[in-house]
Amino acid sequence: MTPRIIAVRHGETEWSAAGRHTGRTDVPLNESGRRAARLLGERLHREPWNGFPGARVRTSPLGRARETCELAGFGDRAETWDRLVEWDYGDYEGITSPEIRESRPGWVLWRDGVPNGETSFQVANRCDEVIAWAKEVDGDCLVFAHGHFLRTLAARWRHLDPLRGMGLSLYPSALSVLGHEYGDPALTLWNDTAHLEPW
Repeated sequence: MTPRIIAVRHGETEWSAAGRHTGRTDVPLNESGRRAARLLGERLHREPWNGFPGARVRTSPLGRARETCELAGFGDRAETWDRLVEWDYGDYEGITSPEIRESRPGWVLWRDGVPNGETSFQVANRCDEVIAWAKEVDGDCLVFAHGHFLRTLAARWRHLDPLRGMGLSLYPSALSVLGHEYGDPALTLWNDTAHLEPW
């Protein structure tokens, strides 16, 4: 079977709602994030997904991803994997982009990086490990992870420079599918939040 990664960004937290860079800080889901995770689970257990029977499920060990996985109904099948953690924002952990730009005008995470944190290429190396794992699995892989990490994963799936992830918006609780088109890696679904509408 052609490998496919079904990627889920965790639900909303108080920090993500405020635009604060949330890397390794273990911020829990807020009530909106919990509701969205349940709605996502309802969707993934209906046609055409049917709960992904036989799929391998892995989640970031951080609480917001694990709780999203559990509330979506996959906690009993999931393995935690540290390769799925969010970008390490170093000294910028907990700070918003506008606050960072007060001292670094024009700053962009992907291009300019963070002091004492990960570079985009270090994150890409972890993404490449996830892709290698998915290619070894016979069937679908379902992963619960984080916004900047999954955007980098999508770029690497397409064999692109990790900085190309900068152009891929990804909302909390969004569903994406990294699959194939005409035999080549493709984003067959991206940033889908239909399960959250109309609320």
